[in-house]
Amino acid sequence: MAVPEGSRQEEQAAIRRERQTRNFRRARRKAREKAGEIKELNIVAMMDMMTILLVFLLKSYQASTLSVNMSEGLTIPVSSTQLVPQENISITVSMHEVAVNDRKIVPLQAGVIPPAFKEGGRVEAFYIRSVFDALKKEVDKQKYIAQYNKNAPFSGRINIIADRKVTYRTLMEILYTAGQAELGEYKFMVMKND
Repeated sequence: MAVPEGSRQEEQAAIRRERQTRNFRRARRKAREKAGEIKELNIVAMMDMMTILLVFLLKSYQASTLSVNMSEGLTIPVSSTQLVPQENISITVSMHEVAVNDRKIVPLQAGVIPPAFKEGGRVEAFYIRSVFDALKKEVDKQKYIAQYNKNAPFSGRINIIADRKVTYRTLMEILYTAGQAELGEYKFMVMKND
């Protein structure tokens, strides 16, 4: 079977083009090598840079999340306690808002939770849906971490940071809602009296 002359010439032209491209690349590589350009990728310098960045990130990482941001509507009671606070989910109850881990959840009116945020919009209700949702999200996160890290078990504890003027009823509503989110152990944060 004879191959047509036109297709043979096309094959030969394609082979010539490929050889020319290879020769051009080879010549360009040799020219770079003569000029002192690096042949291989040297990752030692990149590893050094990444190590330095890692050290700075670890240094800037806050070891303790127990910091209380004092604001105009938050005056914590003073006590002579000697106990050191533990790292738990924190609920801040100021005269103006309820915050879970420093995220504003519910606005307060003179330290009282408005009925619109309570179950069924009733004044006498204890359950606060938006606080429950925020706490449940934190509980799920802690349980997920506890699955993979045996050194960080789920404790079911919360730290309550409350203004000294907040009503007892408001605290009970917060504690009731926390109990519904599987948080049954409470620690009230106070300022240490020197």
